[in-house]
Amino acid sequence: MDLLEKKPSILMVEGNVGAGKSTFLKIIQKKLKIDVIFEPTNKWQNKNEDENLLHLFYKDTPRWAYTFQSYAFISRVQSIIDYQASHKSSPLQILERSVYCDRYCFAKNCFESGLMTQLEWQIYKEWFTWLVERYTPQPSGFIYLKTTPEVCFKRLTKRNRSEEAGVPLDYLQELHRRHEDWLIGQRELTPFLATVPVLTIDCTQEFESNERVQEKQMNAIQDFIDTKVMVQTPAIEPSHTQISV
Repeated sequence: MDLLEKKPSILMVEGNVGAGKSTFLKIIQKKLKIDVIFEPTNKWQNKNEDENLLHLFYKDTPRWAYTFQSYAFISRVQSIIDYQASHKSSPLQILERSVYCDRYCFAKNCFESGLMTQLEWQIYKEWFTWLVERYTPQPSGFIYLKTTPEVCFKRLTKRNRSEEAGVPLDYLQELHRRHEDWLIGQRELTPFLATVPVLTIDCTQEFESNERVQEKQMNAIQDFIDTKVMVQTPAIEPSHTQISV
């Protein structure tokens, strides 16, 4: 029996590095009482006692790009399967980023920036397709936290994660473009993703301590869930909803 049969509907929160995804998800968890599967960052930071794969990736990206992108994808799938094994009764779960973001934003950026070879990119795409078809749940919807690269850079600097100390603004600008191409422009998509609804929320404004902004965001998400995600018949045409706060 497939491990992922009869699993909950899946909503995926996407956004650039420093967009505020973890903070946003904690607010969803608190206010909407929805199960959240957070990004397995701890696995990347503590792969071995004295090795931090995330640090190695940022320190020497050409050397570690393929290794990190491969493990990021695999650990993400593992987290989904492990979480769902112990939360079978939940009708809806929200993920912090998805395997599709790994593919269409981060890994693709590594390849097109010359940080991953043609052979590595081809291998990555082959096993990505195989694993996605067999072991990952299809998304019921995406929430895109749209934030300017400049704001992401400020938030990244503020949180002061040691591995990200040398991340330049132009890297965030490139990732922003790829998120836009993927979620808004829908370029080079796996066919079934073209019909998955997308809610775009402008998160450029500070929202962590702003109750008014949070209320508007949560109302938009609840409406998105009620009308686009938890419905019996999937949309035939792609659906995009955008709110500004």
